[in-house]
Amino acid sequence: MARNPERRAALLDAAIEVLADEGARGLTFRAVDARAGVPMGTSSNYFTDRDRLLSQVGDRIFVRLTPEPGVIDTAMPPEPSRALVVELMRAVARRLTAERTCYLGLFELRLEAVRRPELRTQLTQVLRSDLDGNIRLHLGAGMPGDADTVRLLYFALTGLLLDHFTVPGLHGDRDLDDLIETVVARIVPEG
Repeated sequence: MARNPERRAALLDAAIEVLADEGARGLTFRAVDARAGVPMGTSSNYFTDRDRLLSQVGDRIFVRLTPEPGVIDTAMPPEPSRALVVELMRAVARRLTAERTCYLGLFELRLEAVRRPELRTQLTQVLRSDLDGNIRLHLGAGMPGDADTVRLLYFALTGLLLDHFTVPGLHGDRDLDDLIETVVARIVPEG
């Protein structure tokens, strides 16, 4: 098995692009090699099978979507409020919009996980850990609301981004920032 970490990352990034552009059915070793611009057969030297590729694509997506160390601490001023929740939600949406390919790839992985129990287990663990971390951060910072507030914000942002990326005209002329502000105003108590 090949061990060049930079090449592995480039292949995984190419796989994410294929997944986002062509869906899970289009994710083949040949498609990854072509997207990465490497000789045919290269990706099969790095990943033993398609399941392993899907699993590592999931890992790579989460690496790319995780903020750099210190970003969250910098974003958390000492005064927790509903307005701060709006700004944090907007920042998350901007980050995910900037990584549109990763987020679309994650949607595709979620659909593929319906048919692949091992992938479902992996995604469940990672997403649960992320959600639990967000709940701890929210509560630890003294933000208004409780754990269910964070869960509702998660559901709302996931749905908003799904609409934003897949059917952007669904909400007419309402932009994402405006929709986020409305969601937060309806979910997060004054605090």
